Amino acid sequence: MYNTLLFKKYLPEDFDAFHDLVKVDDVMKYITGKGLSEEQARKKFDSILAINQDPDLGYFKVIEADTLKLLGDCKLVNYKKDPSVFEIGYLLRKEHWGKGLGTQICESMLALAKTLNPGKDVIGIIDPDNTASRRLLSKFGFKSFFVGIEDDIATEKLMLKRTASE
Repeated sequence: MYNTLLFKKYLPEDFDAFHDLVKVDDVMKYITGKGLSEEQARKKFDSILAINQDPDLGYFKVIEADTLKLLGDCKLVNYKKDPSVFEIGYLLRKEHWGKGLGTQICESMLALAKTLNPGKDVIGIIDPDNTASRRLLSKFGFKSFFVGIEDDIATEKLMLKRTASE
């Protein structure tokens, strides 16, 4: 089990670690369908660095505190299709699946969202075949409201409705 996780924003010097993570087909199966080429990873990483200019939101490396090992990554960003909503996301190396890390990551990202804007809804966007992610988000109160094709990709959207008094 993992005692403590650290969440550190990606920096320019983290590209190799990022590419090592996202080039793996199993890791990216429910995100892009397959691992990213170096060129695809570079394009995505450059967009991550731009988003990470925000002082509070962005893409974070998920690091095991004891070993400083990169386990995966996660994000809390403004949803590109509706900035009045936060978007949460996460991915993990396959060897860390099913060990409770997703729960720890969601707890941390949802706590950050609540600190930044307690009344702002949070969306999670998954592949409809990703039952583990659906279960995880449902555990935190997310409700499915869309299943279909968006941008030529099979998509399920789940929303966590929040009020400022929560």
